[in-house]
Amino acid sequence: MKQREKRQGITLVHTGDGKGKSSSAFGVAFRAAGSGFRVLVIQYIKGKWKTGEACAAEKFDNIEWHSLGDGFTWDTKNPEQDRKTSRAIWEFSQQKILSREYDLVVLDEINYCCGYGWISGAEIATFIREQKPAWMHLILTGRNAPPEVIDAADTVTEMKMVKHAYSQGIKAQQGVEF
Repeated sequence: MKQREKRQGITLVHTGDGKGKSSSAFGVAFRAAGSGFRVLVIQYIKGKWKTGEACAAEKFDNIEWHSLGDGFTWDTKNPEQDRKTSRAIWEFSQQKILSREYDLVVLDEINYCCGYGWISGAEIATFIREQKPAWMHLILTGRNAPPEVIDAADTVTEMKMVKHAYSQGIKAQQGVEF
C-alpha cells in the first residue's frame, strides 16, 4: 500500500471577514510542497494577473497552479458569466481531485461562489464526504463558508478582522497582500 493511502486526509476551511484566509492556505501549500507532496491550487476568483504566491509556486516542480476566475465578483458586470465560470471551475476541480494525482488541493475563494449561489454548499459537502480520496488533504477558502461545508470539514478557522490598513487609506501592498 502506498504511504499516502495510509494517511488520514484533513479537510480545512478558512473563512471569516479577516485577512489571511488565502495566505494561510498558501502557507500550508508551500509547507506541503517542501515535504514532497504534490500540490494543486485552483483559484476561483482571481484572474490572470500574477501574484507573488503564483510566481513563487513556479519555482516548485510539485505545485500546479490555476488562476481561472474572471476577476473580483463584487465588481461584476456579468453575473451570469461569473456563474458559468464558477461552475466550470468546480467541474475542473472535481476532475482534478478524482484524478488522485495530488496530496493537497487548495480551492481558493470557492466559498464566495457559494455565497453568490453559483455553487451549492450541499453539493460541495457531498463531494467531500463521498468522492474525495480519504488520504487527500483539502483546503477551501473564502468568506461566508456554507454550513454544509463547515460540517463536512475536519478543521475550520474563522479569520476575524480587528484592524486593516485599507480602512486607513493604505492600498494593498505587493509582497504582503498579493
